[in-house]
Amino acid sequence: MGKIMKFFGMLDAGLHTLEKFILKWAIIVISVMTFGNVVYRMITGSSWHFAAEISRLSVIVASFIGISYAARKGRHISMSAFFDLSPRPVKKTLAIIIPFVTAIVLFAVGYFATLYVYGIYETGRTTAALQFPFWLMVAAIPIGCFLGGLQFLRNMWMNIIHKEIYLAQDKKDYDEQ
Repeated sequence: MGKIMKFFGMLDAGLHTLEKFILKWAIIVISVMTFGNVVYRMITGSSWHFAAEISRLSVIVASFIGISYAARKGRHISMSAFFDLSPRPVKKTLAIIIPFVTAIVLFAVGYFATLYVYGIYETGRTTAALQFPFWLMVAAIPIGCFLGGLQFLRNMWMNIIHKEIYLAQDKKDYDEQ
């Protein structure tokens, strides 16, 4: 059992590193495309024909890979007023149910996104300026949903196996600290 846990720990650490790398570069690319296009337009009077496509790709990647990263860090958007005002036993129950339901929703969205990506792949659609296969542009959607669903399942599991209330693997509820 120890070797399996070590393997999953290494896999998780590698995934975390990959998520950070992808998110950092997506934000850098968005910044460079936006700023560079503005400067280029001021100097030449015309825009980069590819800037919108690359920026859109980067926004899609940052948004959907960001789902997993935000769930991992407990930094996702939440409507926590009811949760925060609840007594501890209700909070503990909600800390198990909410991530489970969120994971199911993300897996469902990921499934339909996979069908969407496959449909685009079958059409052979490409982007206008770069002639880049469009399905590669939106492939981050099901990947991000699936990884986010896994993170929420992990958050649920943390609340099942521990006495404390966890918002993420390494983040306890503020009342628990």
